[in-house]
Amino acid sequence: MVEQRSRRRGGGRSGNVRLSEAKALPQTPWRIPENPDRPTEPLDEDGIAAIHDGAMRILEEIGIEFLNDEARALMAEAGCTVQDTNVRMGRDFVMEMVRRAPASFTITPRNPERRLTIGGRSIVFGNVSSPPSYWDMETGKVSGTREHCRNLLKLTQYFNCIHFAGGYPVEPVDVHASVRHLDVLYDKLTLTDKVGHAYSLGRERVEDVMEMIRIAGGLSHEEFESSPRMYTNINSTSPLKHDIPMLDGFMRCVRRGQAVVVTPFTLAGAMAPVTMSGAVAQSLAESLCAIVLAQYIRPGAPCAIGTFTSNVDMRSGAPAFGTPEYMRATQMTGQLARFYGLPMRASGSCAANVPDGQAMWETSNALWAAVQSGTNMVYHAAGWLEGGLIASPEKFIMDCEVLQMIQRYFETATWATTPEDIAVDAVAAVGSEGHFFGTQHTQERYTTAFYAPLISDWRNYEAWELAGGDWTAARAHKAFKAILAEYVAPPMDEGIHEELKAFVERRKAEGGAPTDF
Repeated sequence: MVEQRSRRRGGGRSGNVRLSEAKALPQTPWRIPENPDRPTEPLDEDGIAAIHDGAMRILEEIGIEFLNDEARALMAEAGCTVQDTNVRMGRDFVMEMVRRAPASFTITPRNPERRLTIGGRSIVFGNVSSPPSYWDMETGKVSGTREHCRNLLKLTQYFNCIHFAGGYPVEPVDVHASVRHLDVLYDKLTLTDKVGHAYSLGRERVEDVMEMIRIAGGLSHEEFESSPRMYTNINSTSPLKHDIPMLDGFMRCVRRGQAVVVTPFTLAGAMAPVTMSGAVAQSLAESLCAIVLAQYIRPGAPCAIGTFTSNVDMRSGAPAFGTPEYMRATQMTGQLARFYGLPMRASGSCAANVPDGQAMWETSNALWAAVQSGTNMVYHAAGWLEGGLIASPEKFIMDCEVLQMIQRYFETATWATTPEDIAVDAVAAVGSEGHFFGTQHTQERYTTAFYAPLISDWRNYEAWELAGGDWTAARAHKAFKAILAEYVAPPMDEGIHEELKAFVERRKAEGGAPTDF
C-alpha cells in the first residue's frame, strides 16, 4: 500500500491539500464501520405482517420455478409440492428453515486483517460489479478490458472505505468467456487482499474460484470449508424463477461452507407489482425460497437476504435508481430482514450515464437508504453508472467521498457530550468579542475535529478558478491517475503465488469453463 499521510487543516478554506501536492489521497483508516442509529421503519407491525403474509402466500399458493433439477429434487425430498418446475412450500416449513440461518457471520480473506462481519450493526461496502462497459474522461464509453478491470481492482484495494471486492468491476470482454474467471480472479487475488466473490455461473467457474481462493489463503481443504472465506451472490430471474447455473453454484458454495447472498432484481411495474409493498413481498418470496434450500442442505449455512427493488420509468420502461420508491423499498426490506433474523444486502446505484450531479444524488439516496435500513452489505457502492452498464473510475472516487462521509458520520466523536466537548470554559474564555481559531481548545483538536475530504474543493470561487477551475469529475480523474502511478500490490508468499499461477495455467490448458450450451 502506498504511504498515506493525514491532512492538516489550516485556518479557513484555503487549507485544503491540493491533489498535486499529496503523494497519496488522505483517507480514513481501514475499519469495519458500525451503524449506531436506529433503522428507519416505515412499516408498523400490521404492515410487516401483511408483507410477510403476502410473501408466504406467493410461496404456498403460486410457487417459484426452480429450473435446476437437483434443487427441485431436494425440495421434493424436504416435503415441498413439486409440479414440473414449480415448487411450493408451506410457511411453517419456510420459517423453520429460515430460523436455522445465523443472524451474523464472518468472512476471512487471505489477509485475516481484512476479515468482515456480516450482520448486527456492521455495514461494509463493495466495488461496482459486472458492467460490460467502461467510462473515464479520456476514453468515453468503451467496452471493458482486462486493463480497465485491473485498474478498478487497484482502486478497490487502495480505498479503505471499500471492504470487499465483488464481481468483476468491469467485464473484460477482451478475455474469452471460457477463461475470464481465471484471469480476473488471479488479478483480484494478487492486486487485492480483501474478501472476494465467485459468480455462480455453472460448476467450473465456481469450483475454480473456490480453489483459487483456497490456494491464495494457504489453506487446506478442511480449513477452507471450516468457515466462510468468500461468498457468492445469486439473482432470481424475476418474476418467480431461479435458473439452472446460479442454483448450481449456490448449492456448491453452501456445501463447502461459503457465504451466500440471494438478491432478486425486482423492478416495480415491470418484473414485479407496481406497488412497492407488492414488489417487496415478491422479492422476499424469491429470496427466502433459496435460503430455505441452503438451510435444508446445510443447517446454519451463512446466508444474507438481498434487496434490489426499484421502479421503472413508466414512460420509457428504463430502470430508475435512487428514487424515493427505491429508498422506501430498501427500508421496508430491512424491517422484514430483521423480522426473519437475517443479514441484509443492498446496493449503491444510479441511472445517470456520466459522473454528474444526477449520478451523485441518486447514488447518495441509495447509500443513505442502505444506512437507514440497517443494511449489512452494500454492493456496487463505488463506480456504478447507467443502471449498472458502465463502470467509471471517476465515479468510483466520487462515491468513496460519500462513503467516507458516511463512515465519519458513524463516529461517536461527532456527538460526544463530555465537559470537554460541551466546552463551557472555552466559550467563557472567548466571550462575545473574540473567536475560537487560536484557543487552546481548538488547537488541541483541529487536526481531527472535522471530516477532511478526498476530492471536495472547499475554496471560494476565485481561488478555485485561479487554480484551474476543475469540476469534481476532473479532480477525481487526476486522483485516479495519481493512485495508479503509486499503486503497490499487497504482498503474497512467492510459493503461494507460483501455485496460484500454475493452477490458472492448467485450467486454461484444459479449456476453462464451457460457453456453449
